[in-house]
Amino acid sequence: MSKKRILYVEDDETLAFLTADNLEQHFEVSHCNNGKEAFQLFCKETFDLCVLDIMLPDMDGFEIATEIRKRNQEIPIIFLSAKTMKEDRIKGLKLGADDYLIKPYSIEELILKIEIFLNRSQKSTDNSTQKQYTFGSFHFEPENYSLKNENQNITLTEREASLLKLFLDNPNTVLKREKILMELWGSDDYFLGRSLDVFISRLRKIIKEETHVRIENIPRVGFKLVVE
Repeated sequence: MSKKRILYVEDDETLAFLTADNLEQHFEVSHCNNGKEAFQLFCKETFDLCVLDIMLPDMDGFEIATEIRKRNQEIPIIFLSAKTMKEDRIKGLKLGADDYLIKPYSIEELILKIEIFLNRSQKSTDNSTQKQYTFGSFHFEPENYSLKNENQNITLTEREASLLKLFLDNPNTVLKREKILMELWGSDDYFLGRSLDVFISRLRKIIKEETHVRIENIPRVGFKLVVE
């Protein structure tokens, strides 16, 4: 079986060498040291996952992710950054990233995250007859990240689609925060919990006009999609 292809963007030569050397034991890695070069390569070639530093010359990681998402809603994106502010992490996840690791990071954790997201993407690709959902006035196609009704035609991010599908597979059922985090991220890290709140908020805004569908917060436990 051919190795999965990773686009890795990092301008720190020492860190890039160490990280790429470890990743290449598991994946085929294309390394770029500036944002513009990385995005040009992404447009020319096919990759299975992107690992992006944020502070880059020419075009930063946030800008790269924005342009990637315009062209591909499905490819997993992992940010690596020394920027520890909660706002930066939330911004990255809002742009459609699948995870955000703080430097210095564990190579073992990075490889594990990559494998989790690649496996999830493969399952999504293999399942060509995925279930479709109707709730309230909405029709939801998870494999296309498509959520639409008469007034809206929305393309969700992969994470938003996965979260909505998890709720719709468990309607009127309390889902613990830990379960949701493990299902979507493979970890119940504190900061991922804050990111989950962002995605919950976004889904609530989308369905806010629905009178018989809502996402309830169950204090200190989790969330419940109520479908009446």
